[in-house]
Amino acid sequence: MDEKVLKLNMKYSLIQLFLLLFCAVSIQAQDAEIFPPDSIKKEIIAVEISTALSIDGTLDEAEWQFAGASGDFIQVEPLQRQAPNFETEVRVMYNRQYLYFGVFSRDSAGKKSIRATDFKRDFNIRQHDQVGLSFDGFNDRRNAMSFATNPYGVQQDLLAFDDTYYDMDWDGLWRVRTSRTDSGWVAEIAIPWQSLRYHKSADSVQHWGFNVYRNRRLTNEISAFSPYPRAFSANRMEYAGILKNLKPPPPKPNIRIQPFLLTSYDHFKGFDPDIKPEQTKLKVGGDLKWAINPNAVLDLTANTDFAQADADRQVNNVTRFSVFFPERRQFFLENASLFGVGVGQAIDGSGGSMRIQPFFSRTIGLDDTGNPIPIDAGGRFVYRSTKRNFGTMLIRQRELDDSPATNFFVGRFSENFGAQNRIGGLVTVKNQPDRTNVVSTLDGFFRLGESHSLTAIAMHSTSGSSGKQGFAGIAQYYNSTNKYKIWWTESVVTKDFNPEMGFVARHDILGTTPGMNWYYRGRLLPFKKLIRAFEPGFLPEFYHQISTGKLVERQLTLFPVWINFQKGGYFGYSVNPSYQGLTEPFVPLGVNILEGEYHYFRQQVWYSTDPSKIISLFGQTDWGTYFNGRLFSTDLTLQFAPLPHLSIAGRLNRNHFKEVGENKTTQKIDLFSIEGRFALNPRLQLIGFYQKNTENNADNYNIRLAWEYSPLSYIYVVLNKRGFEESNQVRKNEDHAVLKLSYLKQF
Repeated sequence: MDEKVLKLNMKYSLIQLFLLLFCAVSIQAQDAEIFPPDSIKKEIIAVEISTALSIDGTLDEAEWQFAGASGDFIQVEPLQRQAPNFETEVRVMYNRQYLYFGVFSRDSAGKKSIRATDFKRDFNIRQHDQVGLSFDGFNDRRNAMSFATNPYGVQQDLLAFDDTYYDMDWDGLWRVRTSRTDSGWVAEIAIPWQSLRYHKSADSVQHWGFNVYRNRRLTNEISAFSPYPRAFSANRMEYAGILKNLKPPPPKPNIRIQPFLLTSYDHFKGFDPDIKPEQTKLKVGGDLKWAINPNAVLDLTANTDFAQADADRQVNNVTRFSVFFPERRQFFLENASLFGVGVGQAIDGSGGSMRIQPFFSRTIGLDDTGNPIPIDAGGRFVYRSTKRNFGTMLIRQRELDDSPATNFFVGRFSENFGAQNRIGGLVTVKNQPDRTNVVSTLDGFFRLGESHSLTAIAMHSTSGSSGKQGFAGIAQYYNSTNKYKIWWTESVVTKDFNPEMGFVARHDILGTTPGMNWYYRGRLLPFKKLIRAFEPGFLPEFYHQISTGKLVERQLTLFPVWINFQKGGYFGYSVNPSYQGLTEPFVPLGVNILEGEYHYFRQQVWYSTDPSKIISLFGQTDWGTYFNGRLFSTDLTLQFAPLPHLSIAGRLNRNHFKEVGENKTTQKIDLFSIEGRFALNPRLQLIGFYQKNTENNADNYNIRLAWEYSPLSYIYVVLNKRGFEESNQVRKNEDHAVLKLSYLKQF
């Protein structure tokens, strides 16, 4: 280790020690500790009725008057465990078909206080008022089903496990209507018993873990029926209250079928002569979901199609980490948390940049550039219980051009023990005519206390064609409280580790990424009507090459300033002294950087106005030296949402290189995009985006008309264009038009 590296490491150690000592002293002055769950649970009593309600968002049926209102919510944000400034009332009723909820979010400002920027299902919680329901039908204090809505009846639902793993894109079958008045807003919700998971019990009456939460977005005040620490969420079911006096019908096998009919027109220009310039297709397929019992679900798919899935956005990447594109296809999103073993960076930057997943569903049905490969058929079986979970997935991918017919298999098992601990294993097998790739994984999650957790994963890969074997492992510790978050992540990926059904950000690497964010809301905080919290942080990252033992990257990102404002905006400033030891050329956005050692220093500014307002602005700007030159980068988004029926956002991503790399390159690479959402109501929407990338003169657009004419039954019209220039300056264009009709029937 040379003298410069040694000095920088010493500086890092001193800075970290200073921050830890400073936090240890300052934290003593703050209140709002992580409190344990109440030993006496708050209760809501459900009332049985024999009639069916009309779901219109008014609560004017006579039956609602017999259900007593449960209020007395408690603040979670900003003043934990204090009385809220705005009351919320909840009523619960049920019959043999539905569980009904009436939620009245009182507000003295009436309609003027409501915030909602669009009608997107699974909306951004930073931009909307919302109320949400969390259920623990198994009473294991680990699993949660969450249903939420905004003041316009837009739906949001998810499955949560230990308040750590989430199926964010799970779509349940339920109904909601809302109304807005001068006294607040009302949500009337009907959830079929078939959409809920609960024990098959001989008892005639059941009591479930249950919570209700509300976010008044204008003042960012979050309150809940049963209080929980603000470091957690309402899906931390050990803090839930009790929903009493339920008499659900005995769970019975229920089946959902969703056939589809699709017709498409494709036009290609500039491609190889063996590709027909014009093609038309007619396609029939569908999905079947069989909830065999409350614990077991079987999904089958045939001639699968994902034409309606949200298209990937282009990304210009100037880091040495591979870009992780999220899964957007509905079949693979369901139960993703069971199969999605892995560790990656959290939304607040904690945990480090290294991402490792032994199974990543985008390796199925998509090529390396995101183009679809047909799926003939597939199946998934999942079993979940209080003691153990297991699942299998088997997919047959069709032969297409240079891609041979491929079989994919995933097997998963996990055992729960203790309060919130779990150990498990996962196996993936990718089988092609000439080779087989197998990855075996052992993993564990351990809740070491209310604030402490540890995740550990070990993986081994074998590639049949080459016979090479590889190893990867990662261990991540978190200590999360209301006052600070401390983490330490160790990751290792050998050169020959090859998870063909997984994702690894880098190979031949040993990563060490400790860090800390500090949350201060004490009496010394100035301008408290404007500022909610001061949250500085230190996020160092160290990466060594395993094969040589050399340090190949070091980033010492320090946030001396991060301010969260009361209205939801933020401002942050960071500095990042970096070291890069390139063992091979690095080519970001076409700029060739030679092997060698580079020291440089960059600064970043992060900013956001209130994202719930009609006009909002957010982004980041960084500048400074970059390898042997300079780089100015900015990523800026401006959103205009005058009413939730109309939302338009424009984005500019610019990377301006100055005398960088082997050829002292000076150039600007711009990525422009505009997105719009036009909605008559939450069930009829026109959605589209356009992108222009100057790196390869690429432009593409995606326009979708989506009509949910019946719950989870859709008509889609999709127009898609993609054009780009290859390195030989040959222009290629492809245009696609799709009409798809799907229908969901539940038995």
